[in-house]
Amino acid sequence: MDYSTFGRHVAIDTWGVDFEKLNDARFLEEQMIEAAKAAGATVLSSQKQQFDPQGATVLVLLSESHISIHTYPEKGFAALDCYTCGETVDPEVAINHMIKVLVPKKTSVKLLKRGDGPIEVLR
Repeated sequence: MDYSTFGRHVAIDTWGVDFEKLNDARFLEEQMIEAAKAAGATVLSSQKQQFDPQGATVLVLLSESHISIHTYPEKGFAALDCYTCGETVDPEVAINHMIKVLVPKKTSVKLLKRGDGPIEVLR
């Protein structure tokens, strides 16, 4: 069987997000699992780390790759990314779910095409 190496990778920085949302690893994990499911992904597992005095990292492992977040609540900042292999799962759907949940005041998004040669920035 020949597998495609095609993948899409969405990376987003968000600013102006509520401290409480960014400082709740359990809430973020729940929302990221929902985001992955909304995108049509298969969730294999998840891990979360709540930091002291604040901050969280969450990784959701997908059959199709991953979705992750790293937060800095004291700055209202979160860095998210979602990488998916193949054509069936749309990482933008997952990221858009997280944007709706986090309600950032400002975002910076990059969409990358991977696996078909040099990494291409689509936008």
